[in-house]
Amino acid sequence: MLRVMALDYGRKRTGIAVTDELQMIASGLTTVPTFELLDFLRSYMKEENVGKIVVGEPKQMNNTPSESEAYIGPFLIKLKTEFPDIHIVRQDERFTSKMAIQSMVQGGMKKKQRQNKALVDEISATIILQAYLNTI
Repeated sequence: MLRVMALDYGRKRTGIAVTDELQMIASGLTTVPTFELLDFLRSYMKEENVGKIVVGEPKQMNNTPSESEAYIGPFLIKLKTEFPDIHIVRQDERFTSKMAIQSMVQGGMKKKQRQNKALVDEISATIILQAYLNTI
């Protein structure tokens, strides 16, 4: 089977998570500066078989798109152009950052570790991916 990848896309950083080849376990992979994201994905795709990319979909509480959707849309066009054979799906990402911080607290991480925004983004991508896996 092919891996599923999730992206918690942000203006500065993008958290990335992937599944195992059986698509059972979501694991954080890394966080990369967003301006380096396509280069990272090109390199990763050469080494690993990815069949689907799940991109977080930020929404307001009333289910309308959040303002950050304005910069995710152009990225999605580039992503589809760059990887035309990979299926791209969206997954609601409301509260993932809060859930990521809460999981860090429950895991016993110290306050200084919880302030690491790159780690929060990676955990958020993992939560997005796990939420997607729970729907399939």
